[in-house]
Amino acid sequence: MAAPLRIQSDWSQALRKDEGQAWLSCHPPGKPSLYGSLTCQGIGLDGIPEVTASEGFIVNEINKKSIHISCPKENASSKFLAPYTTFSRIHTKSITCLDISSGGGLGVSSSTDGSMKIWQAFNGELRRVLEGHVFDVNCCRFFPSGLVVLSGGMDAQLKIWSAEDASCVVTFKGHKGGILDTAIVDRGRNVVSGSRDGSARLWDCGRSACLGVIADCSSSINGVAVGAADNSINLGSPEQMPSEREVGTEGKMLLLAREDKKLQCLGLQSRQPIFQFIGSDAFNCCTFLSGFLLLAGTQDGNIYQLDVRSPRAPVQVIHRSGAPVLSLLSFKDGFIASQGDGSCFIVQQDLDYVIELTGADCDPVYKVATWEKQVYACCRDGLVRRYQLSDL
Repeated sequence: MAAPLRIQSDWSQALRKDEGQAWLSCHPPGKPSLYGSLTCQGIGLDGIPEVTASEGFIVNEINKKSIHISCPKENASSKFLAPYTTFSRIHTKSITCLDISSGGGLGVSSSTDGSMKIWQAFNGELRRVLEGHVFDVNCCRFFPSGLVVLSGGMDAQLKIWSAEDASCVVTFKGHKGGILDTAIVDRGRNVVSGSRDGSARLWDCGRSACLGVIADCSSSINGVAVGAADNSINLGSPEQMPSEREVGTEGKMLLLAREDKKLQCLGLQSRQPIFQFIGSDAFNCCTFLSGFLLLAGTQDGNIYQLDVRSPRAPVQVIHRSGAPVLSLLSFKDGFIASQGDGSCFIVQQDLDYVIELTGADCDPVYKVATWEKQVYACCRDGLVRRYQLSDL
């Protein structure tokens, strides 16, 4: 991947006034960084600024919310996208997780202010407050129906909530440490949780019972992902007949991002190992891109792309900075990643440039969610930013 380009986080405001300036830089691996600036030469009749770049950089295209910059010397090219809108009234402190409902109408988010809230995705207007976890809520997500929310907290509890009346309908107990991530199996009759206690568990939502400990390792499980396996992958056979309460686990893989630098993949129904990969540092997050391709991000800034069919050596390793990779999300024919230095970017196979989602400055972007052409990101600065990819 080409050298990353960076830009001043509030570039779209800075370049709105005559002679306004914004800095930019290019960071080729193993070489000195290049620094430059953008200057507004005036505002056109369409409200779009006319911008020139200092030596070594080229402005390819500019719109109200996006600017496409190249650094020919390093063959680097990025399109920077400013937020379409920012929601500042949902939480008062750092926002650790968010998700958008399948219909795009609602958002849910959790914060270090101890709250979890449901809001309108269009304007950030508060709809419901979900109260019941004792300590911080680490993760929250909508079920495929968009009417129910799954959350996991530092109180070692997993809860299911009604998005309509904010009632907690189910509480799962069994973990001995905080729950750090969850995954929903199929339509949501079963869910998976990963915990600081080193275990991943499969739960039956209908009976609020644990169907089994799928993995038990000596290390914190920071991220979990469930994906449908390609037919060529041998998932192994279960040692005993699965419970009839297990629904949708057949043909699925479970991926675990572990604190001890290990990425573990196993058959969800069989509980049999598929592979284990050792990375450069603790794995924070993981996601499936297809039936055999996956991504996992580490604390020291590496994004590993692996092929389950030959997992010994990565397909590629993307390293843009040493900042922790905090979230990864499959998106169209590529992915969205966010890091602890405030960078949030989209890589797509058919584009020869990276799309950078700007605005977060140096505050970590903890989580990203999408709905159609909209991307939502939550950040340590307590803001939810909504980006409109049609602005490209």
